[in-house]
Amino acid sequence: MTKWTPTHEAPEPLEGPVVPTIVGGTVIWFVLFLVQLPFYGWFDDHGHTWWVWTCLAGAGLGLIGIWYVRRRDAALKRAARDAG
Repeated sequence: MTKWTPTHEAPEPLEGPVVPTIVGGTVIWFVLFLVQLPFYGWFDDHGHTWWVWTCLAGAGLGLIGIWYVRRRDAALKRAARDAG
């Protein structure tokens, strides 16, 4: 079997509103965590406490993502300013 290789160049990545997208996702994860907290007993009784902690982990990782994309966005703007 031969290895398949693409015959055309890959398209440029799409740039969009990355920071608001990450912030929105982080807010959604945190809201889901807060909504589930009053029902923690039910989740514990049915063995689904991981749902609560998954939402908290999503919010925590989202905070790291916000930090990362804000720094990336600032670096891209700085590079464009210095180049032009």
